[in-house]
Amino acid sequence: MSQFQGTFKRYEVKYLLSEKKYKLLKQRLQDKLEIDNFGKTIICNIYFDTPDNLLIRTSLEKPIYKEKLRLRSYGIPSEGDMVYVELKKKYNDVVYKRRIKMELPMAENYLYDSKPVSEPSQVKREIDWFINFYKELEPAMYISYNRIAMYGIEDPELRVTFDSNILWRKEELWLECGIWGNQLLEEGQRLMEIKIPGSMPLWLSHILDELEIYPTSFSKYGKGYQFSEQLKKNESNKGEIKYA
Repeated sequence: MSQFQGTFKRYEVKYLLSEKKYKLLKQRLQDKLEIDNFGKTIICNIYFDTPDNLLIRTSLEKPIYKEKLRLRSYGIPSEGDMVYVELKKKYNDVVYKRRIKMELPMAENYLYDSKPVSEPSQVKREIDWFINFYKELEPAMYISYNRIAMYGIEDPELRVTFDSNILWRKEELWLECGIWGNQLLEEGQRLMEIKIPGSMPLWLSHILDELEIYPTSFSKYGKGYQFSEQLKKNESNKGEIKYA
């Protein structure tokens, strides 16, 4: 479970859980899932987009195909730490993820300053193509969260994650600037993701049905973008001069 994996192909189903539903589900899953080698982690991301936010605006329209680029770290990285450049695509509900690992300064030079990185891999070529196609990509949003990641005892390819304390911000868009920002979820809520290579296990479907836990469409970056747009609109309305 600890080896580096550069490519993924799977279905990802998301659920919003209340504190009560989370505790009930956790109890039901204790004999079915185990926490992976990373245990409880803090995941930090910088999402990249065009100056007019084309990628996230397109994604929110729920097209059959969408894609995003992000820089990810586990915890707050320092200069010598390894981080991940990730390209994530979704087509017909199937998620394809490509990622490469490099030291933080090299990753920032690559993504922020468009400096070439020598790595002769297919994944790197795909990321290069994406960057060249969209042009003028820039850091657009920081998102971090606490994650508990689990895998199936009988089926290790079954992955279930629980995210809480999801924070977003539009300033200080560097991973090394720390974990802070605006809350994305309501108090006590958690975002669960079930990640599977094929169909949902029958036993898991039964548990979700019994607890009345239903899938939802949810994007952390998308929700953060909507919040930021609403804040801009509210600030704009405050500045309007109204005449009698």
